[in-house]
Order: sequence, then C-alpha cells, then structure tokens
Amino acid sequence: MKFANLTLAMPPTLFNRPLSHLDERRRNSLDWLLQATLTTLRLFVKNELQNHAAATAFYFLLAAAPLVLLLTYAAQYLAIVAETSTPAVMLLAALYQQFDLDQLSDLGLIPQQAQIAASGVGLLTLILSSRGLVNAVQSAFRVIFPDDSKRTFVFKWALPLIVIPLLFGLVAVSVAVQASLTFLSSVEMLGESRAYLLKGLNSLFALLMIWGLFYAAMRRLPMRRPPPRPTLLISGLAALTWGALFYSFGLFFQVERYQAVYGALGGVVFILIGAYFACMAFYFWAQFLYSLSKVDVAALEKLFLGGSGEGANKLESIVFARSNRLLAKFGRHYTVGETLIEEGDTSREAIFLYAGDAGVFKRFPDGEKRLMGIKEGNLLGEMAYLLNEPRTASVRAETEVTALVLPPAMLEDLMRYSAPLSRRIIGSFAQRLMRMNQNARG
Repeated sequence: MKFANLTLAMPPTLFNRPLSHLDERRRNSLDWLLQATLTTLRLFVKNELQNHAAATAFYFLLAAAPLVLLLTYAAQYLAIVAETSTPAVMLLAALYQQFDLDQLSDLGLIPQQAQIAASGVGLLTLILSSRGLVNAVQSAFRVIFPDDSKRTFVFKWALPLIVIPLLFGLVAVSVAVQASLTFLSSVEMLGESRAYLLKGLNSLFALLMIWGLFYAAMRRLPMRRPPPRPTLLISGLAALTWGALFYSFGLFFQVERYQAVYGALGGVVFILIGAYFACMAFYFWAQFLYSLSKVDVAALEKLFLGGSGEGANKLESIVFARSNRLLAKFGRHYTVGETLIEEGDTSREAIFLYAGDAGVFKRFPDGEKRLMGIKEGNLLGEMAYLLNEPRTASVRAETEVTALVLPPAMLEDLMRYSAPLSRRIIGSFAQRLMRMNQNARG
C-alpha cells in the first residue's frame, strides 16, 4: 500500500546526470559529510549532551582538586630529593611547568604547603569524585550509543579504581617526557631551530597521549564497540579539537577577567568553563562516531517519509534532498517483466520503489493471478522480514523500475531509529494484507 502523503525527495536521475563519475563521487561524499554532521547535531540536541557535559565538567572539577593536591605532595617530595639529585630538579621544574602549579597556588586552588596528614582525605575524595566522573561519562555514552545491555556491578565500582592509577601513570610519563624535552631544548648547542623542534615534539607527544585516551574511551565505554578505523580517526579529530580549545583559551581568555567578575572563585569558574567546552567537544565527536553508522538510516528515513519525518526542517530538506548517494549504494535497475521478488523465496531484503510501477502476482491452483499494482514510493518485502516467512507473492516490474534494495539489518535499524516510519511500515503492511485477501476472494 502506498505510504500516505509520500513525496519523493528527488527525481530518479541516477542514470542521466551530466556530472562525470568522479564529480558524482565527490558530490556524494560531500552529501555524506553534510548529512552525517546534521545527524550529529540533531542527535546532540535531542540527547541533551550539553547537560551531560556540564555534569562531567562538575565531577572533573571535584576529581581534579584532590588530584592536584596529590601532585603537590609529589612536588614537595621532589623538592626534598632535588637538593641532592639533578634529575629530580628537572622533574620538579617540568611538574611546575606542565601543570602551572605556581599559578594554581596563586589562585588559591591549592595550598602553598600541603599537609601529608590530609592525603587520606584527598585520596578518598579522589576515589569518590573519580567514580562520579566515570559514571557521568558512562551515562553520556549510554545515550550516545544506545544499548539495552548493562555493565556488571563489580565493573562499575572497579573502573574508577583503574582510572586513578592510569591517571597517575600518564602524569608520570608526561612529566618525564616534558622534563627531558625541556632540558634538551634549553641546551644552547642545539640551536634555536632544534629547540623549537623539540618543543613541537613535546606538544605532539601531549596530543598523541590525548588521542590514545580518547580512542580507549570510545572503544571501551560503549557496550557495542564501534569499528577501530573510524574510532581512530574520530579520536584524532577530538584530540585536535581539544588542542584548538586549549590554544584559544590561552590566547583569548584570561583568568584575570573571571577573577575580576567572580572574585576569589574566578579561577574555579575559569577551569569549570574550560572543562565544560572540552566535554562538549568530546561528546560531539563521540556522537559523530555513532552518526557515521546511522547516516544512511537518516537519509532513508527522509526519503521514505518525504521530508515529513519527526523534527524535519528546511535545513534537513536541503541536506537530504539528493538521493543519488543512496541510489549509488543501494540502487538497482529492473527492466519490464523482470522479477523483483519471487514467491516462495526465503530472502529478507526490503525493496523501495524509487521510480516506476510494479505488479503483485500470486500462484493459485488455476494459475497465476495479478492481485494489485504498486506505484513508486512504496516499500515492498517487509512482510517476509516481519513474519520471518517465505515470500507470499511475486513482484514484477511493469515499467522500467529503479529500486533501493535494503538488507534486513538496514530495515531493522530503520524501524528502531524512526518511530513514525515504523508506524507507516506496519500500517502499510496491514492494509496490503487486507487488499490482497479481498482481491484473492474476489
């Protein structure tokens, strides 16, 4: 049965476009990128990830405070060792330069002389706030990568205990590398150009470390792990975005402005705002990673619903207007009389008539009978998928037909992704059954 109020988003021009094959591929790639970006923005707003970013930034601030306090303990210990050890002096200088401990002390975020007796309280606070931070990230990932599975109780409590040593290990490696590169870049014999090269290597090392953390998070936190190659690419883009944010904050934003407005809390507000934007960027790229697997589903939804889908707007109508990318991926051409679906076949593909007309035929003891005609804009074959049974009738092209042949997994994703489309598929299925029964009796 034809979908109600269905209008095709684009005339079937796959086979007569004047563009060259290379130009068409480039245009399809651009369409894919725009559609993936728009799908990401739509899901980002729908999933309210800005609120998840705010919660994550808050727990990050709670976890960072005792972590910085423990770093202060390490700095005090290094200061004692540095009296008799040159490497300890290098590490101490790198620690202060890497984390701006002097500036944090001036802002009042950490005490000038931390008391070791308070380390137990700091460690306990770090464990509790780290658990809140991990839970906030996991909560956001459950929204970004929807899945009905749940993690075990032991894993949820053990993960923060794994994150804490991991953070300290990364801090130790970062400080050691920073100290080595800083010392080498300060050697006058290297020359200015090589000193800049070592500083660049230092920044590259920090970027690679963040890249690795993002990759581990995006691969491990979702219940269903995304493919490694896209995850590696998206993690790199997220790391570059963080680098750009860090550079922008250092260039355009000054903590003194926040201190002038918020007083003594200005430093805390500055860090909280920076953490919020960093979390926003991280969740955006995580949502983009998920959207890569759903961009075809989103485009098919807009095509099937004729731009009248839930939340549709003019921008979506423009971005999803072209169907050439879908036709290049799923399109198939049928000549007059060619069979699209064979009665009794056990295939589960769904077929969308993009252009052309077809007829439904069924075998009876007295011969084959034409039950009804189907025009463009209809979805066929969903009956075999929904009932998990062989095809109940044959469908043949009565004109030149261009169709989209969708695998069963794609139809499942479509029904999960779009409630309006699911209702139309089920309604169309029920009406087609009713018409077939009436024609068979008649």
